[in-house]
Amino acid sequence: MAEGRVVLEKAARAMPERIVSVLVAENRLAALGPVLADLPPGTPVYAAGQAVMDSIVGFPIHRGILALGRRPERSAAGLLAGLPDRALVVGLSAIANHDNIGGIFRNAAAFGAHAVILDAACCDPLYRKAIRVSVGAALTMPFARLEAGEDLVGALAGAGLEVLALSPAGETDLADLAPPARVAALFGAEGPGLPDDVLARTRTVRIPMAGGFDSLNVATTSGIVLHHLTAKGAA
Repeated sequence: MAEGRVVLEKAARAMPERIVSVLVAENRLAALGPVLADLPPGTPVYAAGQAVMDSIVGFPIHRGILALGRRPERSAAGLLAGLPDRALVVGLSAIANHDNIGGIFRNAAAFGAHAVILDAACCDPLYRKAIRVSVGAALTMPFARLEAGEDLVGALAGAGLEVLALSPAGETDLADLAPPARVAALFGAEGPGLPDDVLARTRTVRIPMAGGFDSLNVATTSGIVLHHLTAKGAA
């Protein structure tokens, strides 16, 4: 479910064939003409008053724009197999907060990551709030989710990627890291972080901080790490 003009614009450019229908507040319809013109002919567009929209959606929807789309069907194996020689991938483990998922997808798109791979314990990046926080990046960034029991580290390493696991207890300071040509940056949930068995199988990296703090918000961490990797030549 895509919400708001900016997200709809990105969806119309990136996945017009997957947009099923659009619901718009009556007072927004005329201004949306250029955006709606990018949709395939015959795509249903419905206009309604605010009270009707609120009733349909189930809450007061102030942006006045919703689009329903079909999910892409991608496998992690197929996505990883198609990476270029120099590749930057984001790996996510057990991240259950939609704001964090959306922020990470936004950062992945902003810094040119080639793919995002999620394990089965992550929340849905195509949930309405996650899409909104990502500013539509969840619709444009190639991603795939592993099935329960599939090994995230094994999938990334098996694709020829060096897996860097972010942890406050990491052995390598981020500033000292020379990015590999094919690299996956792996992020875990706030609080518990990545499991010990994952850290034991990867190269661990930390972001040094002032005394009294040992960690950052995971979306913030992803932005810092992806900037370093791209600035130093990973992608």
